[in-house]
Amino acid sequence: MIDTQFDSFAHEAHMREALKLAREAVARGDEPFGSVLVRDDTIIMRESNHEITTSDIRRHPELHLAYRACRTYDSDERAEMVMYTSTEPCPMCAGGMMTAGFGSTIYSVGSDEIAEFTGNESHIRSADVLDGTTEVAGPLLNDKGRQIHQEYGWWPSLN
Repeated sequence: MIDTQFDSFAHEAHMREALKLAREAVARGDEPFGSVLVRDDTIIMRESNHEITTSDIRRHPELHLAYRACRTYDSDERAEMVMYTSTEPCPMCAGGMMTAGFGSTIYSVGSDEIAEFTGNESHIRSADVLDGTTEVAGPLLNDKGRQIHQEYGWWPSLN
């Protein structure tokens, strides 16, 4: 369930942009993750994964957007933002997002699904980390998000 303050947002359009960024990450040689930050139903920041190409484990799109948003906007402004992300944020990213204090986060592919095909099972869901700070909702456009992971090659089947 998405917070009523964000009900009128073009959720699917914003998620499509996050998924596009995930594809761009793959084309560049990074893993398939992309995110956008939205305020007043307008994308204000975009990021894709740069972890491999920069040799920097911190360059997950969610964490880098949280960093950039904290440098650019105050806490009241960040509370009016929604992050759309191709995949549910990992615990590291969720920690940064908790500090940023976004109003909502919406993902396409859940961390439970990521664990299924990567073998890197995380027992900490982003909703647990962000509880009381940021509403977490998803999946949204799950089939499209899963397709990107399958094309990346680490998901053997969409059955």
